[in-house]
Amino acid sequence: MNDQDLLRYSRQIILPEVGIEGQQALLDSTMLLIGVGGLGSPSAMYLAAAGVGHLIIADFDKVELSNL
Repeated sequence: MNDQDLLRYSRQIILPEVGIEGQQALLDSTMLLIGVGGLGSPSAMYLAAAGVGHLIIADFDKVELSNL
């Protein structure tokens, strides 16, 4: 983890449940999110903000005005 990552995730790192080791585990992890509708979209945003290293997002819908 570089200095920029330490600064970005400093609020999570100070939590005893997370720490540097936990944040590094998040950065090294890959998560698959199936469905990016009303619940999946904010979930993807929160997982990315938490520091998950790789997000794979799968959704069968086409991008249309009705599902934005």
